[in-house]
Amino acid sequence: MPLALLALAVGAFGIGTTEFVIMGLLPEIAADYGVSIPTAGLLVTGYALGVVLGAPLLTVLGTKVSRKRMLMLLMGLFVLGNLVSALAPSFGVMLTGRVVASLAHGAFFGIGSVVAAELVAPDKKAGAIATMFTGLTVANIVGVPLGTYIGQAVGWRTTFAIVAVLGVVGLLGIAKLVPATPRPEGAHLRRELTAFRNPQVLLAMAMTVLGFGGVFAAITYIAPMMTNVAGYSDGAVTWLLVLFGIGMFLGNLLGGKYADRRLMPMLYTTLGGLAVVLALFTFTAHNKVLAAITIVLVGALGFATVPPLQKRVLDQAHGAPTLASAVNIGAFNLGNALAAWLGGMVISAGLGYTSPNWVGAVLAAAALGLAFWSAALERRAPATATTAGPVATAVAAHH
Repeated sequence: MPLALLALAVGAFGIGTTEFVIMGLLPEIAADYGVSIPTAGLLVTGYALGVVLGAPLLTVLGTKVSRKRMLMLLMGLFVLGNLVSALAPSFGVMLTGRVVASLAHGAFFGIGSVVAAELVAPDKKAGAIATMFTGLTVANIVGVPLGTYIGQAVGWRTTFAIVAVLGVVGLLGIAKLVPATPRPEGAHLRRELTAFRNPQVLLAMAMTVLGFGGVFAAITYIAPMMTNVAGYSDGAVTWLLVLFGIGMFLGNLLGGKYADRRLMPMLYTTLGGLAVVLALFTFTAHNKVLAAITIVLVGALGFATVPPLQKRVLDQAHGAPTLASAVNIGAFNLGNALAAWLGGMVISAGLGYTSPNWVGAVLAAAALGLAFWSAALERRAPATATTAGPVATAVAAHH
């Protein structure tokens, strides 16, 4: 494994920690600033929207410099945002810090995916992308619970200061280990936008929104579901989220391994399995043991879709993968926001805390339908579709 992938994974670990740790610290932050929990929840919403907006914006700006330099600038922006959050004298400044940090998120994973794929042989690209995303999954196993504990024991500002230090470590790692590459020849906005003319790119992004959205429909409301339905204590929720993180870690590795072999069959299996498991979660949520097992499966099947979906976008982007890759990262967060909203609607309608699982199952099933549609379109145009992956891979390797 190239050491440069380790540097990218460290950056991903810091980003994953700051994205998810906020959920466990909302009560402390709300109390410190004297705002309600729903108001404090804007720190989650603001971050997600910042990812969606920042991914294309900063990626477009990044076409003017080399990818290595852009990754370093993004980590610098991430550090700045977390320092602002750690020192924020008011809630408004805290929210600003969250948005600043989030702007780096989508572009970092988007550009990082392209860089990771360039570091290895063509038949190992999905595995390289998965290695970078391992930092994000490990963050949910180690960074988030540890950051939550530190924030509750010492103070939430300490947590964000530590995350800023992680960002500095990631920046230095990228500076030292990622090979210097010139700015991609001919890289400009018009060329990057051509990727979106390909229906396969748009279909892959739609699968991202719906498939991973299915995961967040359930996980967003995991706390009330587990305490009110399964009968767990409030303190057990943190460790249930660790189980979710373990599932994400395992799914990410499996997704990266098998996507390099048979990408579309891997998507059929994971999306289909995810739809079934989410539907079953409505029933298993009433039993502590079965609920815990289901949480691991949701994390595993959900994150097993990430490397193949990201590689699908890179393969189909026809030599202009950077913006499409970053926008696809924004698509994950768009799916999160959409699914959380839909899950909240069915709960508000009086359908119970397990009802978001059905929303997730429907979203995952819809993503599976798009996967079959995408494959059918590819079979109808064999002259272009069957060579799209290798051609895009060869171009990416050239750049």
